[in-house]
Amino acid sequence: MGSLRNTFAELVQERWEDHRPGLAYEDQVLSHHQVAAGAAARAALLADLLPRGAEPHVGVLLDNTPEFPQWLGAAALAGAAVAGINPTRRGAELARDITHTDCRVLVTDRSRLPLLDGLKLPGVRVLVTDTGAYEEMLVPYRGAEPVAARRVGPDARMLLYFTSGSTGAPKAAICSQGRLAAAGRSLVGHFGVRRDDVHYICMPLFHGNAVIADWAPAMAAGAGVALTRRFSASGFLDDVRRFGATYFTYVGRAVQYLLATEERPDDRDNPLRVGFGTEAGAVDAARFEERFGVRLVEGYGSSEGGASVSRTPDTPPGAIGKASPGDDLVVLDPETRAECPPAVFDAGGRLVNGTQAIGELVNRGRSPFEGYWRNDRANAERVRENGWYWTGDLFYRDADGFLYFAGRDDDKIRVDSENLAPAMIENILARWSDAAAVAVYGVPDPVTGDQVMATVALRDGAAFDPLAFGEFLLAQGDLGTKMAPRFVRVVERMPVTATNKVRRGELRREGFWSGGELWWRPPGEATYRPLTEKDRDELLATCERLGRRGLLGA
Repeated sequence: MGSLRNTFAELVQERWEDHRPGLAYEDQVLSHHQVAAGAAARAALLADLLPRGAEPHVGVLLDNTPEFPQWLGAAALAGAAVAGINPTRRGAELARDITHTDCRVLVTDRSRLPLLDGLKLPGVRVLVTDTGAYEEMLVPYRGAEPVAARRVGPDARMLLYFTSGSTGAPKAAICSQGRLAAAGRSLVGHFGVRRDDVHYICMPLFHGNAVIADWAPAMAAGAGVALTRRFSASGFLDDVRRFGATYFTYVGRAVQYLLATEERPDDRDNPLRVGFGTEAGAVDAARFEERFGVRLVEGYGSSEGGASVSRTPDTPPGAIGKASPGDDLVVLDPETRAECPPAVFDAGGRLVNGTQAIGELVNRGRSPFEGYWRNDRANAERVRENGWYWTGDLFYRDADGFLYFAGRDDDKIRVDSENLAPAMIENILARWSDAAAVAVYGVPDPVTGDQVMATVALRDGAAFDPLAFGEFLLAQGDLGTKMAPRFVRVVERMPVTATNKVRRGELRREGFWSGGELWWRPPGEATYRPLTEKDRDELLATCERLGRRGLLGA
């Protein structure tokens, strides 16, 4: 069988006749060979289903079931691209995701069929996997071997995965076979992934994190994969033990949800070696390692592949790391395009020159960004003059070149003419023992600029104590006076996306109009008290008088 260097199809082919356990799901175990054979059969079926001249794109609207990785492997062999379809989308938005990516085949199951009722999907063939008709359709292709189509090469599109839609319709980022294979091999080297490892995929496979950071290195190393249909904090540790999982990835608030589960004496009795992801924060990463005995490695990589930051052993607390090899990362002022000066910290570790030091992370090197599908405007926002890649993320850099994440560009908070880093404030508030999850964002100040607002999800059994919270803030030496939240919203559960990322846009829009348990610290006062309707009316009147009512949204 011929070998195609630097393609993902090659990794699928390498698993042919490998009869070790390859994929575990619930009570089912498939060998590597069986998974490769399943991919080959689906690739042959796909070749017959795609209309001549159509874009070779297949949409997958599934939970994490064995069908998903087999269709990923099928796409690699067929020279097709998988568009992971987010099942939390509805109606016209869901139809738009399918039609925008030119999917002519949509793979789903009976549990997701109600989402398609009434949708206009012209020219889309729907395959329902958990039916007898689907099994019969596969029968003629069961003997197919994993032979790659002629169009397969390193530049062949492999993934069309949607990035956040908080500022408009989600954009479909392109990932080629070459880039996905290279990412898998890179992570194998970085984490020392072995053939006898088991990668636990609990993040949704329709998202780039699970495919690029979890499934791809498992394929590259010949390691096993264990799937769970959906992320479950309560079922996580039982799954890890049952499958013998040694590696997992996470995004968003998944780590906080795990820490919020009831502690057990045997929490550290598990086979996990490492967890890799983003947004856990230094405090919760330390708590996780102390409780479960598992090291979490925080990294940064733009979803589109345009820039990445790697952690090194000498990375100071709070920092992400330094630019990965091949990247020339710099923090620039988005308006002047000038490089921001290094961050300056006081004796307590507080950033004292945020206004000057915080800027947008830009890759001036050769970016692996491959563009968005049919979105020239978004491409132009990312790649600008000189071919530099603008990440849309805020960072600051210390004098030694270590990079610190400050938030998304639209998360910037400006209080009394000073730029504040929401990510830094979140990391500080995460130290509060009653907090299960924290989100920090800006709301318009009635006079000028912003005020800091925090939404806090409390641990089970905890109640918000305004005096204790105020005392906690005073005890944090690295919390500047302008960083302390003016408004605090207490919720039972943090609103998150299907990939466990906080819906900050939603929180910002709701602001202090959201109802529920709202506290605030009025100007000139030292303690928090409930935000009453009278308080809101007075804030609104001030905004009306000063012409800032339109900034409040709701």
